[in-house]
Amino acid sequence: MSPVTHFLTGWVLANSVRLDRRGVAAVTVATVIPDIDGIGIVAEVMTRHTAHPWLWFSEYHHILHNLAFAVVVAILTFALTRSWLTTGMAFIAFHIHLLEDLVGSRGPDGYNWPVPYLQPFTSHWTWSWGGQWQLNAWPNIALTIILLAVTIWIALVRRVSPVFLFSEKADCAVVDVLRRRFRISSPRHP
Repeated sequence: MSPVTHFLTGWVLANSVRLDRRGVAAVTVATVIPDIDGIGIVAEVMTRHTAHPWLWFSEYHHILHNLAFAVVVAILTFALTRSWLTTGMAFIAFHIHLLEDLVGSRGPDGYNWPVPYLQPFTSHWTWSWGGQWQLNAWPNIALTIILLAVTIWIALVRRVSPVFLFSEKADCAVVDVLRRRFRISSPRHP
């Protein structure tokens, strides 16, 4: 699935419970972080017309989609937040990413992205699903739209948007604009 869909999933999940700013950020990042190995696409695109292309995306994307990396993310989350709730939510968020990829990450060439859950220890429990949706399939688009709608609802009701993760001042502006757009009075800030 799209990193945007993963991000919105993490944001919505993090806002399903009361977490502080660091906790919300940790859960949201935990939902996106398995795709950090996708950065290899930059090297692959830059070297694709050379005699020795670097196939870092083709060969290594999804290599971090496993239980071992989920545990590392959980340990780092606890080290940063000192919260068992946040750590548990981050662990769940990571696994939701895996589930989203399992159902909605088929490439345009028809390749079903597997999830090597027990790598690097064994390849025996690699998940795949023959009905995997293409990245641009309507279910992925619909899920992203639904998550965006819930994100807007959270911004209207709880007066916080994902912009909060980057700038509190910019978040106030975004929330105020949304509340004015939907004609909801009493902006959060005077």
